[in-house]
Parts: sequence; structure tokens; C-alpha cells
Amino acid sequence: MPRKFFWAVLCLSVAPALLPAQGVYGDRAVFDSTKNEFLEKIRTESRAFGKREEAPVRALKMDFTVVGAPASPGEFTQYWHNPPVSQGLSGMCWCFSATSYFESEIYRLTKRAIKLSELYTVYWEYVEKARRFVRERGNSEFGEGSESNAVPRIWRKYGIVPAEAYTGLKPGQKFHDHGPLFAEMRDYLRSVKNQNAWNEEQVTGTIREILNHYLGVPPTTVEAGGKKLTPEEYLEKVVHLNLDDYVEFMSLMEKPYYAKAEFPVPDNWWHSSEYHNVPLDDFMAIIRKAIRTGHTVCIGGDTSEPGIDGHAGVAVIPTFDIPAASIDENARQFRFTNGTTGDDHGIHMVGYAEKDGKDWYLIKDSGAGSRNNSHPGYYFYREDFVKLKMLGITVRREVAADILARFRE
Repeated sequence: MPRKFFWAVLCLSVAPALLPAQGVYGDRAVFDSTKNEFLEKIRTESRAFGKREEAPVRALKMDFTVVGAPASPGEFTQYWHNPPVSQGLSGMCWCFSATSYFESEIYRLTKRAIKLSELYTVYWEYVEKARRFVRERGNSEFGEGSESNAVPRIWRKYGIVPAEAYTGLKPGQKFHDHGPLFAEMRDYLRSVKNQNAWNEEQVTGTIREILNHYLGVPPTTVEAGGKKLTPEEYLEKVVHLNLDDYVEFMSLMEKPYYAKAEFPVPDNWWHSSEYHNVPLDDFMAIIRKAIRTGHTVCIGGDTSEPGIDGHAGVAVIPTFDIPAASIDENARQFRFTNGTTGDDHGIHMVGYAEKDGKDWYLIKDSGAGSRNNSHPGYYFYREDFVKLKMLGITVRREVAADILARFRE
């Protein structure tokens, strides 16, 4: 037998014995996360090598243990409001506070508890900001912030929907995070300006595409009472508020008193001049009257002071800043002019208490700082903090009818 033929026969006869029987043996494939613990150790050590340990950041704060604030929200006379909700990582305080205020108004007037969508308003506010950006050839503020009176302005044009109809959250997302959303819109508008590409329809269309990606497409109809309604119909038939019944007040010496004027802050990006400017005593009197006659107050101002702290959950003016008795319109204007009082945050005043001869106000707050205390979602503001640092309020017209009668048309 030739040698080549012999080895071929031998291989064919032996090979079957070397192969595993079908179904008896086989390696299995699985999916697993790839890990390299030692490589991560190298990276960690490399990042740490040569770096000095940084001292923790310290901020000047007052000693809140001696404030004598109310102990809990239960000590306040409260008016109906929906529970506090978080605005997440976003600049939506203006919308969360104003929406909460109008929800309380619906309940006060009709005893109907309704939760409205903040994100629907925010969506269209961004569209309107982009529209003005184009019309002003880039000379218009485009930021995350706005003012409380933007809410009725948007509702008049686009209507509103219930919260469950438009959350602005993706499946599984617990908190809003508008960092990537805002960065993409801002960068796009910068390119529009750099290229002089002032096509309003194209720009607003692209902004909507970005918003649709991050927040979802806003609904064009919603279910209410077994009927399909447009957002405009939902505003008219379900929300059923006369938005003209609400007015804004501010108190700045730089503007004439008892006259309407523009609120001169960046968040008033459309330059509304519908703010009623009043002396500080009138400003505080409107707040006191509103909160003692069953009304809540939408309010906004500065929240970056040594006398406000989220862990303590209180806001006061320390005497090392200015004694309470010395707070007047001069001190207030001085801080606004030098920039130490700014339009930082929008909140909702939902109750009051009197303690040791001082008014305290229960503040519903959508910001993260309010979640770090024993009454999460709320702050307790003492009247001196409101008097010095709060810049604007929205109330129902009837609350300030006597003061409005002094205005020059």
C-alpha cells in the first residue's frame, strides 16, 4: 500500500473518535461587561500623582442655630398647593414657581386640583427666544432663565396641557437635565449668528428638532372629561383662568413709582415693561395682604446670600450684613445697582406664620437646595429677607386694587 494512501485511511478512521459527540460537549457564548480593574487602578493613581489635596470650598454663612425659625411647615397657615417637585439640573424655576402659583389659583377659585405641565411652557418659551434671537440679529438674551409672566404669555399663544400629557422626561429618566439640551441650542444659535443665517422659519424649526430630541414632541391634543381638546381649548375650558386678572410688581428707586416700567434684568429677555413699580412699603403691604387673605404669591429674587442655607432651610438677613431696622429702599436699590442682589430664583409663597413679632413665609421651592433639610421642598423666609432681596411678585389684581388705583395710565 502506498504510504500516502495509508495515512489518509488512518486519518479518516481515527478522526471521528477525536470529535465530540453532538450535544455532549460545546462552548457557550455569553455577554459580559469588560472590566480591567488593574487598568482602572493605574488610571486612578496616574490622575492622583502629583496633585495636591485641595481644601474643601468654604462659603461665608451665618450661624443658623440662633435664628429661632419655625420648626416645621405645620406651624404655618398654609393655602392649597401641589406638592413640591424638582426642576432637576435646569434653569426652569421661573416656570415651576409660576405654574405652581396658577395651580393654587385654580384651586382657590374652583376647588379643582390640577397639575399642569411645566415643560410644555418651557418648550415654547425656547422657540420664542430663538424667534426673537433671529429678529434681533443675535442681540437678544438666550439663556435658561425667564420671568414668571412668561407663563401666561406662552399660554395665551400656545395653550397648556396637564402634566401627565407632557413631562419632558425620557423613559427611566428621574430628573430633568437640560445641560446638553441648552448647550446644543446655544451652539447652534452661535453658528447662525456667525454665518448671518437669519432664516426665522429654518432656525425655529431646527430649535424645535433639538427640543423634540431631548424633551419629546409636545402634544397637539389631550384627553379631558372624555373629550379631546387642543392645548388652547384645555386652557379655555379646563384651566379657565382670566390671565388678565394677574399683575406684576417690583420696587426699584431707579424707576418712577406708580408707573409701569421694564424690569431691568437679563431674564426679562423680551423687555416686558408691564411691571408696576411701587415704593418698598407698598411692595411689602401687597405681600402681607395677599398671604393673609387666602392668596398665595409668586415671587422671585436673590438667593445667594450668607443668610440663606438649604440645610437649615431658612432665609434671613444677618445683622453683619444690615440690621433689619435699617432695610429701606435705599439699601435695596444699592444692592441691585452694585449687583449683589440679582434675579436668581423664582419661588412660590404658600403660607405665613408670626413668631417673635416677625412674619415668616412658607416658600415652596423647586431648587435642589430646598431638598437638604427636615422639610424638603420648602424654605422658611423671614420678612427681612423678602424686604431686602426679593425683587418681583405676581398677585391677583384685586389684592392690590387700592395701589393700582394710584397708577398713571
